[in-house]
Amino acid sequence: MTENVTRAGTPYQDAIRNNVWMHMSPHQSLFNGGEAPVIVRGEGHHIFDDKGKKYIDGLAGLFTVQVGHGREEIAKAMYDQTLKLPFMPLWSYAHPQAIEVSERLANYAPGDLNRVFLTSGGGDSVESAMKLAKNYFKLVGKPGKHKIISRATAYHGTPHGALSVTSLPGLREQFAPLVPGAHKVPNTNFYRAPEHLAHDEKAFGRWAADRIGEAIEFEGADSVAAVFLEPVQNSGGCFPPPPGYFDRVREICVEHDVLLVSDETICAYGRVGDMFACNDFGYVPDIITSAKGITSGYAPLGAMIASDRLFEPFGPGGDETFYHGYTFGGHPVACAAAMANFDVFEAEKLNDHVHENAAAFKFTLEKLKDLPIVGDVRGEGFFYGIELVKDKDTKESFTDEESERILKNFVSAKMYENGLYCRADDRGDPVIQLSPPLTVGQSEFDEMEQIIRGVLTEAWTKL
Repeated sequence: MTENVTRAGTPYQDAIRNNVWMHMSPHQSLFNGGEAPVIVRGEGHHIFDDKGKKYIDGLAGLFTVQVGHGREEIAKAMYDQTLKLPFMPLWSYAHPQAIEVSERLANYAPGDLNRVFLTSGGGDSVESAMKLAKNYFKLVGKPGKHKIISRATAYHGTPHGALSVTSLPGLREQFAPLVPGAHKVPNTNFYRAPEHLAHDEKAFGRWAADRIGEAIEFEGADSVAAVFLEPVQNSGGCFPPPPGYFDRVREICVEHDVLLVSDETICAYGRVGDMFACNDFGYVPDIITSAKGITSGYAPLGAMIASDRLFEPFGPGGDETFYHGYTFGGHPVACAAAMANFDVFEAEKLNDHVHENAAAFKFTLEKLKDLPIVGDVRGEGFFYGIELVKDKDTKESFTDEESERILKNFVSAKMYENGLYCRADDRGDPVIQLSPPLTVGQSEFDEMEQIIRGVLTEAWTKL
Protein backbone atom coordinates (compact mmCIF):
# COMPACT_ATOMS: atom_id res chain seq x y z
CA MET A 1 0.00 0.00 0.00
CA THR A 2 2.89 2.41 0.73
CA GLU A 3 4.17 2.21 -2.84
CA ASN A 4 0.67 2.69 -4.21
CA VAL A 5 0.15 5.85 -2.17
CA THR A 6 3.56 7.39 -2.84
CA ARG A 7 3.30 6.73 -6.57
CA ALA A 8 -0.26 7.98 -6.89
CA GLY A 9 -1.02 10.69 -9.42
CA THR A 10 1.59 12.09 -11.79
CA PRO A 11 4.36 9.46 -11.47
CA TYR A 12 1.89 6.69 -12.34
CA GLN A 13 0.43 8.69 -15.22
CA ASP A 14 3.90 9.47 -16.61
CA ALA A 15 4.76 5.76 -16.59
CA ILE A 16 1.45 4.91 -18.25
CA ARG A 17 2.10 7.45 -21.00
CA ASN A 18 5.68 6.33 -21.52
CA ASN A 19 5.55 2.58 -21.00
CA VAL A 20 2.15 0.93 -20.58
CA TRP A 21 0.30 -0.23 -23.70
CA MET A 22 -3.21 -0.80 -22.38
CA HIS A 23 -5.48 -3.35 -24.00
CA MET A 24 -8.38 -2.34 -26.26
CA SER A 25 -7.72 1.29 -25.28
CA PRO A 26 -7.29 4.54 -27.23
CA HIS A 27 -4.29 6.34 -25.77
CA GLN A 28 -4.61 9.72 -27.46
CA SER A 29 -6.41 11.48 -24.60
CA LEU A 30 -3.58 10.58 -22.22
CA PHE A 31 -1.31 12.93 -24.18
CA ASN A 32 -3.82 15.78 -23.98
CA GLY A 33 -4.19 16.07 -20.22
CA GLY A 34 -6.25 12.91 -19.67
CA GLU A 35 -5.47 10.28 -17.06
CA ALA A 36 -5.99 6.54 -16.93
CA PRO A 37 -7.71 5.23 -13.79
CA VAL A 38 -5.32 3.25 -11.60
CA ILE A 39 -6.86 0.51 -9.45
CA VAL A 40 -4.67 -0.58 -6.55
CA ARG A 41 -6.82 -2.80 -4.35
CA GLY A 42 -9.92 -4.96 -4.25
CA GLU A 43 -12.02 -6.08 -1.30
CA GLY A 44 -15.16 -8.15 -1.65
CA HIS A 45 -17.29 -6.57 -4.36
CA HIS A 46 -15.42 -3.25 -4.22
CA ILE A 47 -12.28 -1.90 -5.88
CA PHE A 48 -10.17 1.11 -4.82
CA ASP A 49 -8.15 3.55 -6.91
CA ASP A 50 -4.78 5.13 -6.16
CA LYS A 51 -6.51 8.12 -4.57
CA GLY A 52 -8.35 5.92 -2.09
CA LYS A 53 -11.80 6.16 -3.69
CA LYS A 54 -14.06 3.09 -3.48
CA TYR A 55 -16.16 1.72 -6.36
CA ILE A 56 -18.65 -1.10 -6.75
CA ASP A 57 -17.07 -3.64 -9.07
CA GLY A 58 -20.12 -3.93 -11.30
CA LEU A 59 -18.25 -5.92 -13.92
CA ALA A 60 -16.37 -8.41 -11.71
CA GLY A 61 -13.16 -7.08 -13.24
CA LEU A 62 -14.10 -8.33 -16.70
CA PHE A 63 -16.89 -10.88 -16.04
CA THR A 64 -14.32 -12.73 -13.93
CA VAL A 65 -14.07 -12.16 -10.16
CA GLN A 66 -16.97 -14.43 -9.22
CA VAL A 67 -16.16 -14.87 -5.51
CA GLY A 68 -15.02 -11.29 -4.95
CA HIS A 69 -11.64 -9.72 -4.24
CA GLY A 70 -9.26 -10.48 -1.39
CA ARG A 71 -10.04 -14.13 -0.73
CA GLU A 72 -7.28 -15.30 1.59
CA GLU A 73 -8.08 -18.97 1.06
CA ILE A 74 -7.34 -18.66 -2.66
CA ALA A 75 -4.19 -16.62 -2.04
CA LYS A 76 -2.97 -19.18 0.49
CA ALA A 77 -3.61 -22.09 -1.90
CA MET A 78 -1.56 -20.30 -4.56
CA TYR A 79 1.24 -19.49 -2.11
CA ASP A 80 1.43 -23.07 -0.84
CA GLN A 81 1.50 -24.40 -4.40
CA THR A 82 4.26 -21.98 -5.36
CA LEU A 83 6.45 -23.42 -2.60
CA LYS A 84 5.63 -27.00 -3.58
CA LEU A 85 5.72 -26.90 -7.40
CA PRO A 86 5.70 -23.44 -9.03
CA PHE A 87 5.66 -24.69 -12.62
CA MET A 88 5.37 -27.84 -14.69
CA PRO A 89 3.99 -28.07 -18.23
CA LEU A 90 1.47 -30.67 -19.35
CA TRP A 91 3.58 -31.68 -22.35
CA SER A 92 3.60 -35.47 -21.86
CA TYR A 93 3.69 -34.99 -18.08
CA ALA A 94 0.97 -34.36 -15.52
CA HIS A 95 0.85 -32.87 -12.05
CA PRO A 96 -1.71 -33.36 -9.24
CA GLN A 97 -3.28 -29.92 -9.56
CA ALA A 98 -4.12 -30.35 -13.26
CA ILE A 99 -5.42 -33.84 -12.58
CA GLU A 100 -7.69 -32.65 -9.76
CA VAL A 101 -9.04 -29.66 -11.71
CA SER A 102 -9.72 -31.80 -14.78
CA GLU A 103 -11.62 -34.37 -12.73
CA ARG A 104 -13.66 -31.66 -11.02
CA LEU A 105 -14.54 -29.91 -14.28
CA ALA A 106 -15.62 -33.19 -15.85
CA ASN A 107 -17.93 -33.77 -12.89
CA TYR A 108 -19.47 -30.29 -13.31
CA ALA A 109 -19.91 -30.68 -17.08
CA PRO A 110 -22.99 -32.34 -18.62
CA GLY A 111 -23.23 -35.58 -20.59
CA ASP A 112 -19.99 -37.24 -21.63
CA LEU A 113 -17.88 -34.08 -21.65
CA ASN A 114 -15.07 -35.75 -19.74
CA ARG A 115 -11.91 -34.69 -21.60
CA VAL A 116 -10.39 -31.49 -20.20
CA PHE A 117 -7.71 -29.62 -22.14
CA LEU A 118 -6.34 -26.84 -19.92
CA THR A 119 -5.33 -23.54 -21.54
CA SER A 120 -4.13 -20.08 -20.55
CA GLY A 121 -7.44 -18.25 -21.11
CA GLY A 122 -10.65 -17.84 -23.11
CA GLY A 123 -9.17 -17.03 -26.51
CA ASP A 124 -6.85 -20.01 -26.19
CA SER A 125 -9.80 -22.24 -25.30
CA VAL A 126 -11.69 -21.11 -28.40
CA GLU A 127 -8.59 -21.57 -30.54
CA SER A 128 -8.17 -25.07 -29.11
CA ALA A 129 -11.78 -25.95 -29.91
CA MET A 130 -11.40 -24.75 -33.50
CA LYS A 131 -8.29 -26.86 -33.98
CA LEU A 132 -9.88 -29.91 -32.39
CA ALA A 133 -13.00 -29.64 -34.56
CA LYS A 134 -10.96 -29.50 -37.78
CA ASN A 135 -8.53 -32.20 -36.63
CA TYR A 136 -11.30 -34.55 -35.51
CA PHE A 137 -13.16 -34.46 -38.83
CA LYS A 138 -9.94 -35.09 -40.75
CA LEU A 139 -9.28 -38.15 -38.63
CA VAL A 140 -12.76 -39.62 -39.13
CA GLY A 141 -12.62 -39.28 -42.90
CA LYS A 142 -14.36 -35.93 -43.40
CA PRO A 143 -11.46 -33.58 -44.19
CA GLY A 144 -13.66 -31.05 -45.97
CA LYS A 145 -15.40 -30.04 -42.74
CA HIS A 146 -13.47 -26.94 -41.71
CA LYS A 147 -15.89 -23.98 -41.71
CA ILE A 148 -17.13 -22.34 -38.53
CA ILE A 149 -20.48 -20.62 -37.96
CA SER A 150 -21.02 -17.97 -35.28
CA ARG A 151 -23.47 -15.14 -34.68
CA ALA A 152 -23.63 -11.49 -35.64
CA THR A 153 -21.97 -9.08 -33.18
CA ALA A 154 -20.48 -12.01 -31.23
CA TYR A 155 -17.06 -11.85 -29.59
CA HIS A 156 -15.00 -15.03 -29.18
CA GLY A 157 -11.48 -13.76 -28.53
CA THR A 158 -8.46 -12.10 -30.10
CA PRO A 159 -6.15 -14.92 -31.31
CA HIS A 160 -6.24 -15.05 -35.10
CA GLY A 161 -8.55 -18.04 -35.34
CA ALA A 162 -10.85 -16.89 -32.54
CA LEU A 163 -10.92 -13.42 -34.09
CA SER A 164 -12.18 -14.98 -37.32
CA VAL A 165 -15.12 -16.42 -35.38
CA THR A 166 -15.67 -13.02 -33.76
CA SER A 167 -18.20 -10.86 -35.64
CA LEU A 168 -17.09 -7.31 -34.83
CA PRO A 169 -15.67 -5.47 -37.87
CA GLY A 170 -13.95 -2.89 -35.69
CA LEU A 171 -11.83 -5.59 -34.09
CA ARG A 172 -11.26 -7.64 -37.24
CA GLU A 173 -10.35 -5.15 -39.95
CA GLN A 174 -6.95 -4.18 -38.53
CA PHE A 175 -5.75 -7.76 -38.69
CA ALA A 176 -7.16 -9.03 -41.99
CA PRO A 177 -6.81 -11.35 -43.76
CA LEU A 178 -8.12 -13.68 -41.08
CA VAL A 179 -8.56 -17.46 -41.02
CA PRO A 180 -10.95 -18.31 -43.88
CA GLY A 181 -14.18 -20.24 -43.52
CA ALA A 182 -15.89 -18.29 -40.72
CA HIS A 183 -19.56 -17.45 -41.44
CA LYS A 184 -22.10 -15.41 -39.47
CA VAL A 185 -25.82 -15.85 -38.74
CA PRO A 186 -28.35 -13.66 -36.84
CA ASN A 187 -28.10 -13.47 -33.06
CA THR A 188 -30.92 -13.72 -30.50
CA ASN A 189 -31.55 -10.02 -29.84
CA PHE A 190 -35.33 -10.22 -29.40
CA TYR A 191 -35.52 -6.45 -28.84
CA ARG A 192 -34.41 -6.02 -32.45
CA ALA A 193 -36.36 -8.99 -33.87
CA PRO A 194 -37.89 -8.75 -37.37
CA GLU A 195 -41.33 -7.13 -37.22
CA HIS A 196 -43.25 -10.31 -37.98
CA LEU A 197 -41.60 -12.03 -34.99
CA ALA A 198 -41.46 -9.10 -32.58
CA HIS A 199 -44.29 -10.37 -30.36
CA ASP A 200 -43.50 -14.10 -30.25
CA GLU A 201 -40.21 -14.92 -28.54
CA LYS A 202 -40.45 -18.65 -29.16
CA ALA A 203 -41.12 -18.15 -32.87
CA PHE A 204 -38.20 -15.72 -33.02
CA GLY A 205 -35.97 -18.32 -31.38
CA ARG A 206 -37.02 -20.94 -33.91
CA TRP A 207 -36.36 -18.47 -36.73
CA ALA A 208 -32.89 -17.59 -35.40
CA ALA A 209 -31.96 -21.25 -34.91
CA ASP A 210 -33.16 -22.15 -38.40
CA ARG A 211 -30.81 -19.54 -39.85
CA ILE A 212 -27.98 -21.75 -38.56
CA GLY A 213 -29.42 -24.73 -40.41
CA GLU A 214 -29.86 -22.60 -43.50
CA ALA A 215 -26.21 -21.46 -43.36
CA ILE A 216 -24.99 -25.04 -42.98
CA GLU A 217 -27.03 -26.14 -45.98
CA PHE A 218 -25.91 -23.14 -48.05
CA GLU A 219 -22.23 -23.77 -47.33
CA GLY A 220 -22.68 -27.53 -47.59
CA ALA A 221 -22.81 -29.74 -44.51
CA ASP A 222 -19.71 -31.58 -45.74
CA SER A 223 -17.75 -28.32 -45.29
CA VAL A 224 -18.98 -27.13 -41.87
CA ALA A 225 -17.17 -28.33 -38.75
CA ALA A 226 -18.70 -26.42 -35.85
CA VAL A 227 -21.13 -23.81 -34.58
CA PHE A 228 -19.79 -21.52 -31.83
CA LEU A 229 -22.45 -19.97 -29.56
CA GLU A 230 -22.38 -18.28 -26.17
CA PRO A 231 -25.29 -19.33 -23.93
CA VAL A 232 -25.96 -15.61 -23.35
CA GLN A 233 -24.23 -13.57 -26.03
CA ASN A 234 -22.04 -10.91 -24.48
CA SER A 235 -21.21 -8.46 -27.24
CA GLY A 236 -24.16 -6.36 -28.30
CA GLY A 237 -25.54 -6.39 -24.78
CA CYS A 238 -26.40 -9.73 -23.16
CA PHE A 239 -28.73 -11.57 -25.55
CA PRO A 240 -30.34 -14.55 -23.77
CA PRO A 241 -31.56 -17.53 -25.80
CA PRO A 242 -35.30 -17.58 -26.55
CA PRO A 243 -37.28 -20.62 -25.37
CA GLY A 244 -36.49 -23.67 -27.49
CA TYR A 245 -33.55 -22.04 -29.26
CA PHE A 246 -30.82 -24.40 -28.11
CA ASP A 247 -33.07 -27.47 -28.49
CA ARG A 248 -33.45 -26.59 -32.16
CA VAL A 249 -29.75 -25.77 -32.62
CA ARG A 250 -28.83 -29.10 -31.09
CA GLU A 251 -31.16 -30.90 -33.54
CA ILE A 252 -29.63 -29.05 -36.49
CA CYS A 253 -26.08 -29.89 -35.44
CA VAL A 254 -26.88 -33.57 -35.00
CA GLU A 255 -28.69 -33.68 -38.34
CA HIS A 256 -25.69 -32.25 -40.21
CA ASP A 257 -22.90 -33.83 -38.11
CA VAL A 258 -21.68 -30.41 -36.99
CA LEU A 259 -20.13 -29.86 -33.56
CA LEU A 260 -21.92 -27.53 -31.14
CA VAL A 261 -19.42 -25.48 -29.15
CA SER A 262 -20.76 -23.68 -26.08
CA ASP A 263 -18.42 -20.74 -25.56
CA GLU A 264 -18.79 -20.12 -21.84
CA THR A 265 -15.75 -17.92 -21.32
CA ILE A 266 -18.13 -15.49 -19.58
CA CYS A 267 -21.24 -17.55 -18.84
CA ALA A 268 -19.64 -20.45 -16.93
CA TYR A 269 -18.84 -20.70 -13.22
CA GLY A 270 -22.05 -19.27 -11.82
CA ARG A 271 -22.43 -16.19 -14.01
CA VAL A 272 -25.80 -17.45 -15.22
CA GLY A 273 -26.32 -19.80 -12.28
CA ASP A 274 -24.94 -23.29 -12.80
CA MET A 275 -21.24 -24.07 -13.11
CA PHE A 276 -21.93 -24.34 -16.83
CA ALA A 277 -24.69 -22.28 -18.40
CA CYS A 278 -25.58 -25.03 -20.88
CA ASN A 279 -26.99 -26.83 -17.84
CA ASP A 280 -29.20 -23.81 -17.09
CA PHE A 281 -30.58 -23.86 -20.62
CA GLY A 282 -30.87 -27.65 -20.91
CA TYR A 283 -28.54 -28.57 -23.78
CA VAL A 284 -25.45 -30.75 -24.05
CA PRO A 285 -22.80 -29.38 -26.41
CA ASP A 286 -19.91 -31.31 -27.93
CA ILE A 287 -17.34 -28.86 -26.53
CA ILE A 288 -17.39 -26.24 -23.78
CA THR A 289 -14.82 -23.44 -23.83
CA SER A 290 -14.27 -21.52 -20.60
CA ALA A 291 -11.88 -19.30 -18.61
CA LYS A 292 -12.32 -16.14 -16.48
CA GLY A 293 -14.40 -17.33 -13.50
CA ILE A 294 -12.58 -20.68 -13.37
CA THR A 295 -10.16 -19.01 -10.91
CA SER A 296 -12.25 -15.89 -10.25
CA GLY A 297 -9.38 -14.08 -11.95
CA TYR A 298 -6.82 -14.89 -9.27
CA ALA A 299 -4.63 -16.54 -11.93
CA PRO A 300 -4.86 -17.03 -15.72
CA LEU A 301 -6.45 -20.35 -16.66
CA GLY A 302 -8.88 -21.70 -19.23
CA ALA A 303 -10.33 -25.03 -20.25
CA MET A 304 -11.65 -26.70 -23.37
CA ILE A 305 -13.88 -29.58 -22.30
CA ALA A 306 -14.66 -32.12 -25.03
CA SER A 307 -16.90 -35.15 -25.31
CA ASP A 308 -15.49 -38.67 -25.13
CA ARG A 309 -16.38 -39.12 -28.82
CA LEU A 310 -14.01 -36.35 -29.86
CA PHE A 311 -11.19 -37.90 -27.85
CA GLU A 312 -11.54 -41.34 -29.45
CA PRO A 313 -8.96 -40.85 -32.23
CA PHE A 314 -6.44 -39.78 -29.56
CA GLY A 315 -7.36 -42.43 -26.97
CA PRO A 316 -7.20 -46.22 -26.58
CA GLY A 317 -8.98 -46.88 -29.86
CA GLY A 318 -6.78 -44.60 -31.96
CA ASP A 319 -3.15 -43.84 -32.66
CA GLU A 320 -3.30 -40.06 -33.21
CA THR A 321 -1.75 -37.18 -31.26
CA PHE A 322 -3.33 -33.74 -30.84
CA TYR A 323 -0.24 -31.62 -31.47
CA HIS A 324 -1.39 -28.52 -29.68
CA GLY A 325 -0.53 -26.96 -26.34
CA TYR A 326 0.44 -23.91 -24.26
CA THR A 327 3.41 -23.40 -21.96
CA PHE A 328 1.20 -22.04 -19.20
CA GLY A 329 -1.92 -24.11 -19.89
CA GLY A 330 -2.77 -25.93 -16.68
CA HIS A 331 -0.19 -24.00 -14.65
CA PRO A 332 0.04 -25.62 -11.18
CA VAL A 333 -0.50 -22.35 -9.29
CA ALA A 334 -3.48 -21.43 -11.47
CA CYS A 335 -4.96 -24.90 -10.96
CA ALA A 336 -4.53 -24.51 -7.19
CA ALA A 337 -6.40 -21.21 -7.44
CA ALA A 338 -9.20 -22.91 -9.39
CA MET A 339 -9.58 -25.67 -6.81
CA ALA A 340 -9.73 -23.15 -3.96
CA ASN A 341 -12.19 -21.08 -5.98
CA PHE A 342 -14.47 -24.09 -6.45
CA ASP A 343 -14.22 -24.81 -2.72
CA VAL A 344 -15.57 -21.30 -2.05
CA PHE A 345 -18.39 -21.86 -4.53
CA GLU A 346 -19.46 -25.04 -2.81
CA ALA A 347 -18.97 -23.88 0.79
CA GLU A 348 -20.96 -20.67 0.22
CA LYS A 349 -23.45 -22.21 -2.23
CA LEU A 350 -22.84 -19.41 -4.75
CA ASN A 351 -24.59 -21.20 -7.60
CA ASP A 352 -27.73 -21.42 -5.46
CA HIS A 353 -27.28 -17.78 -4.48
CA VAL A 354 -27.37 -16.70 -8.13
CA HIS A 355 -30.39 -18.87 -8.90
CA GLU A 356 -32.23 -17.52 -5.86
CA ASN A 357 -31.39 -13.84 -6.48
CA ALA A 358 -31.43 -13.61 -10.29
CA ALA A 359 -35.09 -12.60 -10.40
CA ALA A 360 -34.50 -9.83 -7.85
CA PHE A 361 -31.55 -8.50 -9.87
CA LYS A 362 -33.69 -8.46 -13.00
CA PHE A 363 -36.62 -6.80 -11.22
CA THR A 364 -34.38 -4.09 -9.77
CA LEU A 365 -32.74 -3.28 -13.11
CA GLU A 366 -36.08 -3.29 -14.93
CA LYS A 367 -37.13 -0.31 -12.80
CA LEU A 368 -34.86 1.70 -15.10
CA LYS A 369 -37.28 1.11 -17.97
CA ASP A 370 -39.30 4.08 -16.73
CA LEU A 371 -36.50 6.32 -18.04
CA PRO A 372 -36.98 7.63 -21.59
CA ILE A 373 -33.41 6.69 -22.53
CA VAL A 374 -33.74 3.00 -21.57
CA GLY A 375 -35.10 0.82 -24.34
CA ASP A 376 -34.44 -2.68 -23.03
CA VAL A 377 -33.10 -4.55 -20.01
CA ARG A 378 -32.04 -8.13 -20.77
CA GLY A 379 -29.84 -10.95 -19.57
CA GLU A 380 -29.77 -13.92 -17.22
CA GLY A 381 -28.40 -14.68 -13.77
CA PHE A 382 -25.97 -11.95 -12.71
CA PHE A 383 -25.26 -10.86 -16.30
CA TYR A 384 -27.33 -7.98 -17.73
CA GLY A 385 -27.33 -5.37 -20.46
CA ILE A 386 -29.27 -2.10 -20.53
CA GLU A 387 -29.81 -0.79 -24.06
CA LEU A 388 -30.03 2.97 -24.53
CA VAL A 389 -32.22 4.59 -27.20
CA LYS A 390 -33.24 8.05 -28.41
CA ASP A 391 -36.89 7.07 -28.90
CA LYS A 392 -38.56 4.25 -26.97
CA ASP A 393 -41.53 4.03 -29.34
CA THR A 394 -39.48 3.59 -32.51
CA LYS A 395 -36.42 2.02 -30.79
CA GLU A 396 -34.25 4.56 -32.61
CA SER A 397 -30.63 4.15 -31.55
CA PHE A 398 -27.83 6.68 -31.18
CA THR A 399 -25.87 7.99 -34.13
CA ASP A 400 -22.14 7.32 -34.10
CA GLU A 401 -21.55 10.88 -32.93
CA GLU A 402 -24.09 10.56 -30.11
CA SER A 403 -22.68 7.22 -29.04
CA GLU A 404 -19.21 8.72 -28.81
CA ARG A 405 -20.39 11.87 -27.03
CA ILE A 406 -23.02 10.40 -24.71
CA LEU A 407 -22.05 6.79 -24.08
CA LYS A 408 -18.26 6.93 -24.13
CA ASN A 409 -17.48 10.48 -23.12
CA PHE A 410 -20.23 10.99 -20.54
CA VAL A 411 -22.01 7.84 -19.31
CA SER A 412 -18.91 5.70 -18.87
CA ALA A 413 -16.92 8.40 -17.08
CA LYS A 414 -19.88 9.53 -14.97
CA MET A 415 -20.65 5.99 -13.75
CA TYR A 416 -17.08 5.68 -12.61
CA GLU A 417 -17.10 9.14 -11.04
CA ASN A 418 -20.24 8.16 -9.10
CA GLY A 419 -18.68 4.98 -7.74
CA LEU A 420 -19.71 2.26 -10.20
CA TYR A 421 -17.24 0.41 -12.38
CA CYS A 422 -19.21 -1.17 -15.24
CA ARG A 423 -19.10 -1.25 -19.03
CA ALA A 424 -20.52 1.12 -21.61
CA ASP A 425 -20.32 -0.69 -24.93
CA ASP A 426 -21.29 0.37 -28.45
CA ARG A 427 -19.95 -2.56 -30.44
CA GLY A 428 -23.57 -3.21 -31.32
CA ASP A 429 -26.29 -0.83 -30.18
CA PRO A 430 -25.28 1.27 -27.14
CA VAL A 431 -25.55 -0.64 -23.87
CA ILE A 432 -24.45 -0.60 -20.26
CA GLN A 433 -23.34 -4.01 -19.02
CA LEU A 434 -23.41 -5.32 -15.46
CA SER A 435 -21.74 -8.48 -14.25
CA PRO A 436 -20.97 -8.09 -10.53
CA PRO A 437 -19.31 -10.63 -8.24
CA LEU A 438 -21.68 -13.45 -7.38
CA THR A 439 -21.60 -12.49 -3.70
CA VAL A 440 -23.74 -9.36 -4.11
CA GLY A 441 -27.37 -9.08 -3.00
CA GLN A 442 -30.32 -6.72 -2.90
CA SER A 443 -28.52 -3.81 -1.26
CA GLU A 444 -25.91 -3.83 -4.03
CA PHE A 445 -28.62 -4.24 -6.69
CA ASP A 446 -30.32 -1.12 -5.32
CA GLU A 447 -27.10 0.86 -5.12
CA MET A 448 -26.17 0.06 -8.73
CA GLU A 449 -29.67 0.92 -9.93
CA GLN A 450 -29.59 4.28 -8.18
CA ILE A 451 -26.20 5.23 -9.61
CA ILE A 452 -27.27 4.22 -13.13
CA ARG A 453 -30.58 6.06 -12.75
CA GLY A 454 -28.87 9.29 -11.82
CA VAL A 455 -26.34 9.10 -14.65
CA LEU A 456 -28.90 8.18 -17.33
CA THR A 457 -31.28 10.91 -16.18
CA GLU A 458 -28.52 13.43 -16.76
CA ALA A 459 -27.44 11.76 -20.02
CA TRP A 460 -30.96 12.21 -21.45
CA THR A 461 -30.60 15.97 -21.16
CA LYS A 462 -27.49 15.83 -23.37
CA LEU A 463 -29.13 14.16 -26.37
